[in-house]
Amino acid sequence: MATEQEKKSGGKGDGPKGGAQKSRGGKKEGGQRQRGPHAGAGLPVPPPRLRVRYEETIRQRLMAQFGLGNRHEVPTLEKIVINVGMGEAIKQPKILDTVADELATITGQLPVRKKAKKSIANYGLRQGQEIGVAVTLRGARMWEFFDRFIAVAVPRIRDFRGLSTRSFDGRGNYSLGLKEQMIFPEINYDEVEQIHGMDITFVTSVTRDDLAHALLKELGMPFRTDEKKGRGAA
Repeated sequence: MATEQEKKSGGKGDGPKGGAQKSRGGKKEGGQRQRGPHAGAGLPVPPPRLRVRYEETIRQRLMAQFGLGNRHEVPTLEKIVINVGMGEAIKQPKILDTVADELATITGQLPVRKKAKKSIANYGLRQGQEIGVAVTLRGARMWEFFDRFIAVAVPRIRDFRGLSTRSFDGRGNYSLGLKEQMIFPEINYDEVEQIHGMDITFVTSVTRDDLAHALLKELGMPFRTDEKKGRGAA
């Protein structure tokens, strides 16, 4: 026989009409789970591991290898430039919004829009029309992107056999082209609307290709070993 309290509540205290019910996750209906700060809250941001390795190990190796007495002569990375050109943007301007979002996800930095410098009637291109996006990375973001690119993205390239040593420009900079953005783990395959490539340029502090080649190789760039070296490359 139901008690007087059960009659007032419409049933037993733990029934479907009794008191506030808890969901499987342990939170009350209509409420939100209370989350505390993450484990690293309040701690200083650690420096990029690749930059630490460069300062503690690679710099001394390069000084010994090339007989450099001044540490300021030792080559280092200055910036990384990622550029995506989209000819389809001439007829589909909104496609640049998706490409910009993907590039921001990959690099952690908002890209800038690139505009045409002149009009080309045969392609329907007008001067000032947006036809691409680009990002220039420096500092910590540059080192972190390089680390992820070498350790995670490059091994995902289909039929990868090493990077060419012929892509130095004679002034200490190295460029390469990628056929698809899918090699970056930050990109969700199910959300990709169109596959596109990109050009990446690694700008160093030196003007000699042999120094630049040695620097990138020490940083982990997987160059081919069975290829004749390009002009000026070490």
